[in-house]
Amino acid sequence: MAQLFTPRSDARLRTTLIVLGLLAVLVLALALVLARGAGAWAVGRPAPQPIPFSHAVHAGGLGLECAFCHADSSRAASAGMPAGEVCMSCHQRVWNVTAQFVPLRQTTVWASVHRLPDHVRFHHGAHAAAGVGCGSCHGNVAAMPRTVKAETLSMGFCLDCHRDVTAHGAEPVGQGQVVRYYDGIALPALTSCTVCHR
Repeated sequence: MAQLFTPRSDARLRTTLIVLGLLAVLVLALALVLARGAGAWAVGRPAPQPIPFSHAVHAGGLGLECAFCHADSSRAASAGMPAGEVCMSCHQRVWNVTAQFVPLRQTTVWASVHRLPDHVRFHHGAHAAAGVGCGSCHGNVAAMPRTVKAETLSMGFCLDCHRDVTAHGAEPVGQGQVVRYYDGIALPALTSCTVCHR
């Protein structure tokens, strides 16, 4: 049977297939880098809020503790968002700008900057009890005029901290935590999947 394509056409086809394969690998690698980068996690971007609230003024300038507004932060799973009544308890007496505070007189819906996926279990109270400060995850909020996400809060971010705590022997003992095994290898309780995933 006679050859349908010239050797030169065959070489071009092979070169084209190799280039397309390398290009596909490059595009996938670039997509992975972009998906894992800080921009994809909204790091540094403020969420739109019903009023222009400044942590720099309240926590930084006035020195209010986080728990003053986020009352459940030291004992509950969620830190909670303050109700308008919390703000108005001070602002009815001090610096009341009526038009600006209208949203606080109604049901205030704050946009969460640090929302975790539904399959992730996180307990603020457990972290507060272990001595983890708010700034470890939320950054220096007292210096933020508009609240932004300071860390990705990705699984890697959390695991780095859990591994560090485990490596330094600060893991709580006798609190119902058991060593888990995977393929005969002991895993410290803080790095077990079921600690953070439902």
